[in-house]
Amino acid sequence: MKGNILVVDDEKNIREGLKKFLNLDNFSAVLASDGEEALSIFDEQEIDLVITDLKMPNMSGEELLKKILTKSPATPVIILTGHGTVESAVDAMREGAYDFLTKPVNLKKLSIIIKRALENKKLEIENRELHKQLDEKYGFSNIIGNSSQIQKVFDVIQQVAPSNANILITGENGTGKELIANAIHRLSPRNTSPLIKVHCAALSENILESELFGHEKGSFTGAITQKKGRFELANKGTLFLDEIGEISPVVQVKLLRVLQEREFERVGGEKTIKIDVRIIAATNKDLNKEVKNGNFREDLYFRLNVIAIHIPSLKDRKSDIPLLVNSFIKEFSEANAKGPISITPKALSLLESYNWPGNIRELRNVVEGAVVMCRDDVFTEDILPDYIKGSKSDSVINIRSGMSLEEIEKNAIISTLSMTNGNKTQAAKILKIGRKTLHRKLEEYQLDTAD
Repeated sequence: MKGNILVVDDEKNIREGLKKFLNLDNFSAVLASDGEEALSIFDEQEIDLVITDLKMPNMSGEELLKKILTKSPATPVIILTGHGTVESAVDAMREGAYDFLTKPVNLKKLSIIIKRALENKKLEIENRELHKQLDEKYGFSNIIGNSSQIQKVFDVIQQVAPSNANILITGENGTGKELIANAIHRLSPRNTSPLIKVHCAALSENILESELFGHEKGSFTGAITQKKGRFELANKGTLFLDEIGEISPVVQVKLLRVLQEREFERVGGEKTIKIDVRIIAATNKDLNKEVKNGNFREDLYFRLNVIAIHIPSLKDRKSDIPLLVNSFIKEFSEANAKGPISITPKALSLLESYNWPGNIRELRNVVEGAVVMCRDDVFTEDILPDYIKGSKSDSVINIRSGMSLEEIEKNAIISTLSMTNGNKTQAAKILKIGRKTLHRKLEEYQLDTAD
C-alpha cells in the first residue's frame, strides 16, 4: 500500500465509496463518521493524509482541520464540500488545508491531488530530516542536498574545517561557494571570532587594497580617519575572499606577503600589524590555467590552494532539485504571506529537465517568481518562464539507421509538439523555424496537433 488515508464523512455511502476507490488505487483507507472519531483514530494510527467533509454535525471539517494541523502540521488535509459551501472551503485552504473538491467527487482528480500531496509531504519530511542530520552531523543546514556529489563535499568540509589550512573553493557562479565558506567557519575552532567577507571583483585595485589592509588618516584623498582593514577585523577568525581570480598583480604581491609573513602595514602607515587569520578563497575561474597564462601568481596559487573543494554545478546533481525546490517554495510562500503551496509533477519535471546555467541562484530566483505568480496555492508549469517550459532535455527522438531525413524531421516535430502540449508558436521557436513553416510541415506530413 502507498499510504494510510483517513476518510471522514457523516454519510456512510460516501465513506464506503471512497474506501473502495482508494483500495483500488492501492491506498489503505480508515473510516470515521465524525470529527471526534477521526481524532481518536489519528492519535492511535499513523495517518499519511486526511480527506474530510466540510459540513458535519458536532465538529465541522474546518474545526477538524485545525486540530489535525495542531497535532501534525505536515499532514495534508483535503476538504470535500458541496457547491454551496465553496467559500468555506476556500477559507479552510487559508487555514492550511492542502486542497478541496466539490461533491460529487471527481475521483480521477482526487487521485491526482492525493498523489501530489503525499509526494510533497515526502519531500518536506526528507528536507526536514536532512536539515536535522546536517545540523547534528555537520552544522550547515543551509546547504541542501543528498546527492552523492554534495555528500562528498560535506565529507571534505567535516574533515578540513577543524584545521587552520587555507582553502580554495572552486565552482561555477551560483553554486553556493559562500555557503560552503560559512559552514567551514562555523565548524572550525575559530567560530567564536568573526568571518569577514570581501567580494574582490566588486572593488577597484586601490579600494580593494584599502579594504584588505586598512589605511591611515591622510594617506590619500578622502582618508579623513584611520580605518582598519578586513585582515585586521578578521584576526583570530576567518577571511573569505570571493572571486580571488579577479585581483590585480599588485594586490596579489601584497596578499602573498601577508600569507607568508602573517603581517602587513596599513596603506600610508609604517606600523607592522601581526595577524592570525585563516583564508578561504573562492573563484569560478580555473586558477591553474590562469597561472599558465601569466594572469595569476603561481606562488600565491599554491598558498591559497592548500585544500581544494570543488562545488558541483546543479546540472551535475539534479537529484537535489526536488529538495531545493521544496525548500525555496516554503521560504518564499512564508516571505510573501501565502499558505502552503504544492507543486505539480509536470512543473517539477520541467525544473528537473532544465540544465540551470545559473545554478542554484537561478533556480532560487525562478521559484521565487513562480511563488509570487502562482494562484490557488498550486505551482503549475504555466507560471514557469518560457525558456524552461521549452527545455525538456529528457525528451528523445528515436532515430535508426536507414531512416530518411523526412522521417527524422517528422519525428522531431511530433516530439516537440508533444513537449509543448500542442503550442505551435513555442514548438516553432524550439525547432528554430517560422510558425508558417511549421504549419506547412504539419500539412505536408498530415499531422493533426489535436492528436
